[in-house]
Amino acid sequence: MDTSPLKNLLVGRLMPEKCYEELFVRLHLHAPCLKFVLNKIVGFWIILDTFLAQFPQLLKLLWRGSAEGLSLTAFLLQLYALSCPVVYAAANNFPFFAWAERLFTLAQTATIIFLILYYRGETLKGMLLLLSFGGVILLLVSFAAAAVVRVMYASTPAAFILSKVVQTVTNHQKGHTGQLSSLSALLSCAGALGAAVVSAQESGGSLTTLCHILSTCLSFVLMSQIACYKRSAGSAAKKMD
Repeated sequence: MDTSPLKNLLVGRLMPEKCYEELFVRLHLHAPCLKFVLNKIVGFWIILDTFLAQFPQLLKLLWRGSAEGLSLTAFLLQLYALSCPVVYAAANNFPFFAWAERLFTLAQTATIIFLILYYRGETLKGMLLLLSFGGVILLLVSFAAAAVVRVMYASTPAAFILSKVVQTVTNHQKGHTGQLSSLSALLSCAGALGAAVVSAQESGGSLTTLCHILSTCLSFVLMSQIACYKRSAGSAAKKMD
């Protein structure tokens, strides 16, 4: 019996034993198994994006002590987009474990917004903004009409897309990406790509799939801007030397 470390690593975590036999023992590119493995990998991508996409950005702000180049509007849109599924789940009494991980990302984004204002010397404004945001969320969960909650939930992809558009335009206008985290942009791109793959399999060429594809493309643009502006800054520094 094959008890190799590779089998112990993959079977049960990434694929059933039958698929391991097909792909690694018989070396047969079994289509259903490949699709199963792809979906598993995509699921990991999406989870990674949910938990960690904002964390590198938060760490970079704290490490550098600056929020230069970050668009407050873009992160407010992200905060709204992350809040909508939370409001929808809480208002519809979904089990807490089904959406609790979103609170982690929501808290990271709220902290980033506070730091942007804090580094601009607007600490009180940042505190009042977050307190107001928390109050609005509680009111929406408790009293908002079901139709309002559904509209908010449906607007989530548009808010994410608009946030990336705003940050892209800000980068272009300023001629640099400032403290924008390349790792956060990469994780966001991977998450959007994974969501696009899942959506395409489930609903084909739907509007939701197109939104995920557009979000992925904008993430690629942000990553390209980070790379290009860093290269330009490096070249300018060498010329000065």
